[in-house]
Amino acid sequence: MDVETLRLFREVAAGATVTETAARGHLTQPALSRALRRLERDAGAELFRRSGRVLRLTPAGHAFRRHVELVLDQLDQGLREVGEIVAPGTGVVPLAFLHTFGTWLVPEVLSGFLHEHPGARFELRQHGEAGLEGELLGGTADLVITSGDPGHPQLHWTRLLVEPLRLAVPPRHRLAGRRRVRLADVAAETFILLRPGYALRETTGRLCAEAGFAPRIGFEGDEVETLRGLVTAGLGVSVLPLPHTAAFPAPHLALTDVDAARDIGLAWARGRKLPPLSETFRRHVLAAAPTLTPAPPDRPQGTM
Repeated sequence: MDVETLRLFREVAAGATVTETAARGHLTQPALSRALRRLERDAGAELFRRSGRVLRLTPAGHAFRRHVELVLDQLDQGLREVGEIVAPGTGVVPLAFLHTFGTWLVPEVLSGFLHEHPGARFELRQHGEAGLEGELLGGTADLVITSGDPGHPQLHWTRLLVEPLRLAVPPRHRLAGRRRVRLADVAAETFILLRPGYALRETTGRLCAEAGFAPRIGFEGDEVETLRGLVTAGLGVSVLPLPHTAAFPAPHLALTDVDAARDIGLAWARGRKLPPLSETFRRHVLAAAPTLTPAPPDRPQGTM
């Protein structure tokens, strides 16, 4: 069995159709089907069963897939490491990050690293926290920047900085002229939140519980900037990090009755040796942590 066939198997096993996989591999569909049948003969078992137009893994296919992913992951890391030895300072760093960091933190750490290592390239992905954990465990990312410790026994996490959180209210809100408020002051109002599965959603729920209430939810989204826009439009309030652009005029007020902040950190897989360039980037991020700015200074938005 050859490496390219294993890569094709991995794509189909992940849910891609034969048509999609053949097109990406520049093959005809019959050629791909023949390659998969040869792989089954080599494995000595039926790996797929057809369900309509989709191929689904058999129990043997599921078992085989786990080992194929490990083999390809190790092979790809080995090829990258060889390439970096041959040409130091070049190569690819697979990095995943929480989507809210795409406007400030990620560009900041990448620009500093690329200034020192102009031959480096980054393969970037953004997710919520659950997706980030999957990137590391699946080997598709070497490092992830996320909020809070994932708490997974196979992952190592180091805090980089603490980011303050604020109560975002509409520009014409009754509290908009204040700089500091209690979260309990908006207990009866509608909250605009991220969907379950995002750490910021869980943090908001915990802070509201500490303030003595459960939030009344008016909307659940996937992007912090969407939430900020809906707050600006007057649809509710939200607990958010300070904005890094002036695009949203919604006041962001400090909270006095709860400790409103979130940890931001770097995570990587335990027991997996990072390729040289990814290790160099990891050290760069950890060294840069004391200089990272979590948010712009609070601007006066009214009275106390």
